[in-house]
Amino acid sequence: MAGAVLAIDQGTTSSRAIVFGVDYSQLGVGQQEFTQHFPKSGWVEHDPLEIWTSTLDVCRKALENAGLSANEIAAIGITNQRETTLVWDRKTGKPVYNAIVWQDRRTSDFCAKLRADGHEDTFTARTGLLLDPYFSGTKIAWILDNVEGVRARAERGELVFGTVDTWLIWNMTAGKRFVTDATNASRTLIYNIHENRWDAELCAILGIPMSMLPEVLDCADDFGVTEPELLGAALPVLGVAGDQQAATLGQACFEPGMVKSTYGTGCFALMNTGSNAVASKNRLLTTIAYRLDGETTYALEGSIFVAGAAVQWLRDGLGVIESAAQSQGLAEQADPNQEVYLVPAFVGLGAPYWDADARGALFGLTRNTGPKELARATLCSVGYQTHDLVEAMKKDWSADTDTVLRVDGGMTASNWTMQFLADILQARVDRPVVLETTALGAAWLAGSRAGVWPGRKEFSASWKLERRFEPEMAKEQSAQLLDGWADAVRRTRTNG
Repeated sequence: MAGAVLAIDQGTTSSRAIVFGVDYSQLGVGQQEFTQHFPKSGWVEHDPLEIWTSTLDVCRKALENAGLSANEIAAIGITNQRETTLVWDRKTGKPVYNAIVWQDRRTSDFCAKLRADGHEDTFTARTGLLLDPYFSGTKIAWILDNVEGVRARAERGELVFGTVDTWLIWNMTAGKRFVTDATNASRTLIYNIHENRWDAELCAILGIPMSMLPEVLDCADDFGVTEPELLGAALPVLGVAGDQQAATLGQACFEPGMVKSTYGTGCFALMNTGSNAVASKNRLLTTIAYRLDGETTYALEGSIFVAGAAVQWLRDGLGVIESAAQSQGLAEQADPNQEVYLVPAFVGLGAPYWDADARGALFGLTRNTGPKELARATLCSVGYQTHDLVEAMKKDWSADTDTVLRVDGGMTASNWTMQFLADILQARVDRPVVLETTALGAAWLAGSRAGVWPGRKEFSASWKLERRFEPEMAKEQSAQLLDGWADAVRRTRTNG
């Protein structure tokens, strides 16, 4: 098992660890959900200690299920929920506040003020991002300004900031390593993606002491060595990437123009743009896809805040279904003559609209509308939102190529949803054999760095198609459905 790699996938609703063999097979898995905290409307928090303990537990479980000891693991790769923000004491490692999750909208007013003060162009030019509560920078500022005594401690150099990867590495190495990777740094709103450095002026605008910030490394790099007592041996952490960038790597989207879309809690589409950091004219994000051997590859990204979370809402909020898997069966039985649209703006609308104040809405309800139609509208909303992202990408990306979407994530198991996606995009949708592409991307970074897994070219050649979905719907019908969707979005938006 010399080529076995332990991949940590610390997500928004659960922590997961997978042991991959050298042939990319899954040898053992551990997964554990953890508590979601909603202290106020629009606020979403996690307990940092629960993030850490659940991660450690699933690592041990994955090793146990694989029947391997830590001595048989070549390296660890980490991928994580991005933008989620933690601040802790440099000496004790004790958090000063809960982790503020990427979905949290509490800094909407602060972002609006920054825009009104004329700062958005500066932030976008340097970070590729928009002024939105989604990103880490305004979350850090909120903690500094709203938790008693914290700003003074930060200015004295006593506190540090990290995204989830940094928090995990800090704990795995007993505070010896305070590092992040370029992809996670690129999502903070304070990292200059063109010069690959923290930006002092942006930090000053947000009031963030630069002493709080971690060292930024390549995605495949030496991030530290775990304390032996945690897993039974000292293991090197050799790969780190934010979850969507890790999925891009796991899908082997190494060539410019390739697009992947991951369907989890939210939906995130990334298009590789190579060494060119394309400035979007359609309110997409310019971000770092990966940085390897000091060379930066960029991407255009569109973020949908609610995808799988809408199915969870059907289950937990409305009680319409008992399990997520039931949504497909209901959708298949829905009345095709009812055009019901769900705009799932439960935490605002992401790309290409970026409307933090929009809230979810249902349109087209009749007396005959029931659970079947609601399930269909929920699954269709994912396809509609993806269409909006892909169309924006086509406008920004000058190359004239047919779109082929490589998909992954839990929702892709639904053949009905993937067929609708191909129909509404009028494009091919490719589902790979290995659906755990996020964890696989982190494993590839670590395994290739350790020298036990192949490089880019061979890894790309190993990508295998499980099923291709071709458009079956007439273009006229898809266009009609999209007109209805556009009208629903227009009526939902608050920012025009």
